[in-house]
Amino acid sequence: MDLIPSFSVDHTTIVPGIFTSRIDKVGDSSVVTTYDIRLTRPNREPAVDVAAMHSLEHIIATFLRNDPDWKDEIIYWGPMGCLTGFYLILKGSRTPQEIYDLIIRAFRAVNDVQIVPGTTPKNCGHYLMHNLGMAKWYAAKFADYLAENVGNPVIFEYPKTERLITDGGQQFYDS
Repeated sequence: MDLIPSFSVDHTTIVPGIFTSRIDKVGDSSVVTTYDIRLTRPNREPAVDVAAMHSLEHIIATFLRNDPDWKDEIIYWGPMGCLTGFYLILKGSRTPQEIYDLIIRAFRAVNDVQIVPGTTPKNCGHYLMHNLGMAKWYAAKFADYLAENVGNPVIFEYPKTERLITDGGQQFYDS
């Protein structure tokens, strides 16, 4: 089995940031792009609190799907299983720098939220598992980090592992 692209990212060196995870062709001429919106350093910082992550998912998905300039481009916003960030899927292909303003606005908007949207038993599969206070803390921390590092290319460039092939033909990734 081939290793999927997200497992070829060097998780020992990635920092919080906005990265292009993959670009997929759809049909004859369209593409969709998956972005890695990384909030914490995997395996070096704690994962994002589960309830806060859930709240961030609801708040930012709602923000993105209501943004007048971007709502028609949004396909998906959801958490990574490792709870270190989110995946954003957009129509088209833009650089991480081109979506920087959208991402920072989305995370800054969390501060203005008084009630997490979609948190009733009819709207949410685990409606009691939310933490708005912690979501605001994580969002502010990430937005501040992005603002402080906007001139640093490391927040936009995916660190890749090297694919090594032994003399016997075995392939593996060396982190």
